[in-house]
Amino acid sequence: MEAKTNGTNPHLTIGVNDHIPTGQAILLGLQHVLAMDVYVVPFIIAAAVSMSPGEASGLIQSTFLGAGIASLIQVLFFLKLPVCQGPSFVPVGAIIGIYLGGNGMSTVLGSSLVGALAITILGYTGIYKQIVRHFIPTIVSGTIIMIVGLTLLPSAFNGNIFIETATLSMNQNILLAVITAVILILFSMLGVYFPRLGKIFRISSVIIALIIGSIVASFMGGMDFTSVSEASFFSLPNFAFIDYGFDFDLSAIATMIVIYMVLLAETTGTWYAVSSVTGEEITDEQINQGVIGEGFGCLIASLVGTTPVTGYSTNAGIISITGVASKVVFVAASVWFIVLSFLGKLSALINAVPAAVIGGVFVVVCVIIMLSGFRVIKNEEFSERELYIIGVPLIIAIGLLFMPAELKGTAPQFVQYLLDSPIAVSALAAVAMNKLIPVPKNS
Repeated sequence: MEAKTNGTNPHLTIGVNDHIPTGQAILLGLQHVLAMDVYVVPFIIAAAVSMSPGEASGLIQSTFLGAGIASLIQVLFFLKLPVCQGPSFVPVGAIIGIYLGGNGMSTVLGSSLVGALAITILGYTGIYKQIVRHFIPTIVSGTIIMIVGLTLLPSAFNGNIFIETATLSMNQNILLAVITAVILILFSMLGVYFPRLGKIFRISSVIIALIIGSIVASFMGGMDFTSVSEASFFSLPNFAFIDYGFDFDLSAIATMIVIYMVLLAETTGTWYAVSSVTGEEITDEQINQGVIGEGFGCLIASLVGTTPVTGYSTNAGIISITGVASKVVFVAASVWFIVLSFLGKLSALINAVPAAVIGGVFVVVCVIIMLSGFRVIKNEEFSERELYIIGVPLIIAIGLLFMPAELKGTAPQFVQYLLDSPIAVSALAAVAMNKLIPVPKNS
């Protein structure tokens, strides 16, 4: 059964509102799930606060469940664009501080719950729509997209590729990442140069790269299925109202509300990235609905026992690579997340994919996200003003990526929370420079 194509972007194989067979949607949804690497955030938090293996596993499963429900909320009811929600990296530093300084997860979830309610109200009142209209024009949104891609690259290299594991050396991990990235590009380009023969390869290029990369890793001795054999087939996530409860601390709530505001700047950049690669113009009203959906998604996330969620730019990169933007695929990805949250063995199997294999896909996706930002601003007239609005935030982002930990540690705790998110600080810098640098009179 052929997919019906009505996309507004000629680079797409399947458009946003186009039909796609269920079997294909299930497969393509899985490749989004695999490439998003959503277990990284809960894993970082669990390790930083010394959670037990059972608590860490429960947090990861809760993260899958929260991501799945939040994604369905956005795709079907609010933003109505092909996006997937996943745990945001923005509040990680703040969450660790709140956890250690309060009553553990109950304080984290209590402050997250109140923050989610606050941004939901922001969406319903229409205030955020006005903020975007006046503070985030094309030049700013494109810069934010570029920053998202740029700042994710170091974590792809340092966290996934330039590492040594118990079974693989650093050289082997680098080789795995190169093989996976080359396969991804090869199959994606087959679809470009041979549209009829290569269409299926382009559509499935991400999952093909992950499968072949994992097979190569197994020959290197890098696939460990111990966790899969030990995992329970069926297990429950840790729900907030059952396993943790809610603790409402005023300073934690104030911190989380500020973090949520910063997170909205990040997710707005993601929406513009998706809009750019799909050719679907995003309206002020749609942005407002997206904020409401973000609020509801984060509210659900706190209730099921996980951290705030946000739209993932990774998906925009995958859409650009595969040419598939159908919302049906993202509904399938959402269902995958929900299923995985209850099936311990399937979650363990996904987690068994070597980090370097995921890194090979991740670095390509990051570059595509960065260039998607350039695509957004390429039609702007570039005077010195625009060069500074784009360039200075990029400098800040790179500077924060390389900031020594001891220098960061001298800042007040609240400032440290922000410094842990180069995306947030750079986005705020782009907004500020666009407002502070006057437009030349002859423009």
